[in-house]
Amino acid sequence: MWEIVTAGGWLMLPIVLCSIVALAIVGERFISLRREKVVPDNLVADVWRMASTRQLDDDKIRDIQQGSPLGRVLAAGLANRSQDREIMKASIEEVGGHVAHELTRYLNALGTIAAVTPLIGLLGTVVGMISVFTNITTVGVGNPAQLAGGISQALITTAGGLMVAIPALMFHRYFKGKVDGLIVDMEKESLKLVDVLQKRQTAARVAAR
Repeated sequence: MWEIVTAGGWLMLPIVLCSIVALAIVGERFISLRREKVVPDNLVADVWRMASTRQLDDDKIRDIQQGSPLGRVLAAGLANRSQDREIMKASIEEVGGHVAHELTRYLNALGTIAAVTPLIGLLGTVVGMISVFTNITTVGVGNPAQLAGGISQALITTAGGLMVAIPALMFHRYFKGKVDGLIVDMEKESLKLVDVLQKRQTAARVAAR
């Protein structure tokens, strides 16, 4: 395999570097975008239980905020739980925008790798073919084996670029879809909490009259 890489010339170096970066991004995103880490099960129920038993103090809210991306969103609403529904929703949406941006971290870089590596491979092919035709004009076509070797070297970069770009594009699309699904789940969970807290506030106001 290393012989094939070295046979592709110096333009194989950025392709190999792109493959290493893409592999690191894919591994990191698989770990960071696990659903149980982003949207923990029963978090809203636990928050509601703490709120109903009056255990929801500033320290608890801080722990919720630091526990997960969903916790950050819920904590924004909990910090304004005594306010109107629209204020709670606005604070949740503001923090939710920041969380959504963090969930897409490195995906632009992965998409760039998927778009650039085929072009690097094509550039390698063009450079290699220029070298082949330069040899033809210099020494003629007396050695077909030498010409075939030059053409093979030129095509290796294109193959290398495609081998990196295709999986990078597939994982980019996969992670984009996963992030979109997680964002929808966070919106649903946060709206559940808003509705529950608002119903509790409404019931408390009615009982106080």
